Order: sequence, then C-alpha cells, then structure tokens
Amino acid sequence: MKKLILKYHFFVLGLISFVLNSCNTKFRVWVGTNNEQKIYNLKYGEDKRQKMDVFLPSDYPQDSRVILIVHGGAWKYGRKEHMIQIQKMLFNHNIPSINMNYRLVSKPKKITYREQLADIDAVIKKFNELAGKAELQPNNYILLGESSGGHLALLYGYQNPEQIRKIIALSAPTDFYSPEYLQSFYSTYSSPTIQKVVGTKFHRKNLSEEFRKASPVANISHVPTLIFQGNQDFLVNQKQGLALDSALTAQHVPHKLVFMKNTGHAARFFNKKKRDSIIYPNILEWIQQR
Repeated sequence: MKKLILKYHFFVLGLISFVLNSCNTKFRVWVGTNNEQKIYNLKYGEDKRQKMDVFLPSDYPQDSRVILIVHGGAWKYGRKEHMIQIQKMLFNHNIPSINMNYRLVSKPKKITYREQLADIDAVIKKFNELAGKAELQPNNYILLGESSGGHLALLYGYQNPEQIRKIIALSAPTDFYSPEYLQSFYSTYSSPTIQKVVGTKFHRKNLSEEFRKASPVANISHVPTLIFQGNQDFLVNQKQGLALDSALTAQHVPHKLVFMKNTGHAARFFNKKKRDSIIYPNILEWIQQR
C-alpha cells in the first residue's frame, strides 16, 4: 500500500513539473496601477536555472522582511512556478517576495545540495544589491521552502542566522544521519536519493559524516522555525518533522509545529481547505510576528 501511495505522489508531482516546464522563461516586468511590480526571470547567475521572480507590492514598510521561496522536487526536479500560488498570496497581503529556481542535483554536473545552498546565497547577494532601490533592507529575509526546498531552507537558514530572520518549512526532510533515521522504513526508500544529494556513498553501517552535515537537525541555530508536517506523508515521513520539533525544543529555539492529521505530502497542492484554513493563515501569522 505504501509503495502505491509513493508512486501516486511521484506521478502527481511529475505531472505538475511537466505542465509547468512549458512556462515562459524570458525576462519581463509587470507594473500595476499603484506602482506594484512583478519581475520575472531576473538572472542571478550564468546558469540557465539561476533565475528568480521578484514580487513587490505597492505599499510595504521599509523594514519588511523579504520572503525567499525555495521550490521542492526531490532536489532534482521542480521549478519556481510550483510556488507561484504562495507568491501570489504573499503579494496580495502586501508582502515582498522572491521565488527562485536553482541548479538541480546532477552527478555528471557535480551538483549536490551544496551548490543549491550556494544558489540561495547568490540570490541573497543579488537582491542585497537591489534592496535599496526597492526601499527594503539587505539581509532581512525569511526563507520558505517546501519538501526538498524546505530542507534547503532549513539548512541555509541555520547556517546563516545573520541574514535569515525566520524559516518556514513545509513537508521538509530534516534528518539523514541519526539511528532513528537509519532504522526506519523511510531510510530504505529515501537513501538512494539522499546519496545523490550529498554526493557521497550511503553505507548504512558506516555512514559518512557528510550526511550529518546535510541534516538540519544536526545544524540548528537560533533561527525561529515554523514546521508543517502531515501524519500520512510517505514521501517525507512524519518522524522527520517530529525530530526537528524535538531538537528545536531541546535547544530552546522559538518554533511552532503544525502537525496535520489525515494529511500527506505537500498538502497545499491536494487539499484546498487545509491550505486556506491552516497553512496560509499560519504562514502569514509567522511572517507578521516580530
């Protein structure tokens, strides 16, 4: 049964990727009647994947935190258009945001999660240069990531607390190293992917330290964190969210776990009711809290 559910999830996520792969990737700018702006496919690097969409509402405080959105897709699929509904929701609530593409994991191109973290860093450096023109402050970001993008958001945020004010992680993998992970069914089907992400052979009985370095639960800093976890998520087992919740509690890091019953992976895609009544309200509340 679990294998059938996994195949269903991968099929749906793959279908979404196929539909959105045809989206226009040319640079363009939209300016609204109240001078709000939407800038699409702004380059932040030389690779064709290194593009971002910047949405600037018409009227926001200068100290507004910019939400940097990181898409999911098992580190080797996906694109920023998967997150466009979240970006539109933020825009409608007068919150500036960046929605980024990043280089996808590839063994021939020697791209691992490290290069993906470097892409997040490059986006931040690029927007820091532009922040003054947008009447915003540099290094004043909230990272929001979903699935593998949630993993990247957590890891980058914990490693860069001077730039990242808060983190929002939806359905995010958090632990590739602990005995609990190694002994779980989740590690059986996720380890081949994680091995490619880390770029190091996965030896269950003699696991490399590199897998600890790639695990958010082992790299926590004092960055407030909002976690969304479904109890029926078979792509990212519920123990991943619970493990991070426990680690944050032990280290007295401000955080909130939104644990959703009867909920699978990336719930906002498949459950409009939970998206509008649970996920979006919690995201907005977390952003607006000081």
